[in-house]
Amino acid sequence: MIDYSVFKDKKAIYYTLGCKLNFSETATIERQLQEAGIRTARRGEKADICVVNSCAVTQEAEKKCRQAIHKLVRQHPGAFVVVTGCYAQLSAEKLSKEIGVDVVLGIHKKGSVLEHLGNLIKHESGGEWYTMPTKDVRNFVHSCSRGDRTRYFLKVQDGCDYFCTYCTIPFARGRSRNPLVSELVEQASKAATEGGKEIVITGVNIGDFGKTTGESFLSLVKALDGVDGISRYRISSIEPNLLTDEIIDYVSASRAFMPHFHIPLQAGSDEVLKLMHRRYDTSLFAAKIAKVRQVIPNAFIGVDVIVGTRGESEELFEKAYSFIKGLDISQLHVFSYSERPGTQALKIEGSVSPAEKHRRSQLLIALSEEKRIAFYERHIGKEAVVLFEKPRTGMPMGGFTSNYIRVEATPDSSLVNTLVRVRLGGFNEDKSALLISEILGAAE
Repeated sequence: MIDYSVFKDKKAIYYTLGCKLNFSETATIERQLQEAGIRTARRGEKADICVVNSCAVTQEAEKKCRQAIHKLVRQHPGAFVVVTGCYAQLSAEKLSKEIGVDVVLGIHKKGSVLEHLGNLIKHESGGEWYTMPTKDVRNFVHSCSRGDRTRYFLKVQDGCDYFCTYCTIPFARGRSRNPLVSELVEQASKAATEGGKEIVITGVNIGDFGKTTGESFLSLVKALDGVDGISRYRISSIEPNLLTDEIIDYVSASRAFMPHFHIPLQAGSDEVLKLMHRRYDTSLFAAKIAKVRQVIPNAFIGVDVIVGTRGESEELFEKAYSFIKGLDISQLHVFSYSERPGTQALKIEGSVSPAEKHRRSQLLIALSEEKRIAFYERHIGKEAVVLFEKPRTGMPMGGFTSNYIRVEATPDSSLVNTLVRVRLGGFNEDKSALLISEILGAAE
């Protein structure tokens, strides 16, 4: 039984590393603590509780996690420190020994932060830690949260069964699992009653949805499309081999699913894809891009790429660069390969130096900017519908078109969280967004 009186007048601060899924889960933890009477600390206030949601996708992410812990301990002396997330699952005992850490919670305990706060009594001799083998994790921690954003993030799936050679996610989050479609529809409906207009569908491998319920990702998409009040859905990331023609066709005619896809490629040569144990080749990937362009010509297509994996020779990188350059995509998300303990990639010969990884990364980042700017340019002068977000103090008001073009406008509080029809103008100063040349009226 939780003694909620302990939390009276207490303040908490939250620090998140990693993916959109982590940010969604942190927002859910924050809401749970708020419902127990724990207020989120304002800027400059000393917090009584610090929650760190960690990432382990790279060595740098793990380093940032430890640095964040040390910084929070300095800034909030005496605070009760909780660490959860992927790094917590993989290195719980190690993290429990970091100065100031009181509790480390593995993946199965991510939804139970509140019950592990106890009486907020510090563990002076080292923190407690709670994990279980990921192969035994079966629970699904629900999350549908907005945090301080306009968009909601709906977690529909967790874990992964793919075991790509470079990746620790299956070891950190466990096997693929999901709730019922009906439960997710209920969460989306609740977001609509709270004023939500847009929901981003998140997960680890969302195209694998249905493994534990006998349903399918397409059935989920169709059900969510029927939720009254939600005007927009975005599919955060879906494996190319799981992005079926039926899904693409449905999105093309959907009421609320936006013309926006995020499809991980990871390597642009069949040789490296095979070393990675990916479940497709470049031919299949190119066919998926062509299918999207055929039925949704103006769709935004973002693509993940990893450079410098073991076995990626200079010749294979050049082959990958040429393949990617020839794809009709909108933007790249470029990552440098980071060696992860316990992964099969460590057995592959042919490591790439940090300097060479950086060179390859910069080449692809430049290519990405070329493609993004070209995609934006095609829409200058056209009409579009924008969902405006709350601007930060002293900054322009931003928002996104249905096909994920970022726009900027003069701040107007009456437009926040509203869908507005606009005419797109030219680029802003750094070409990161298009300016609005004319507001044409409400789109709802």
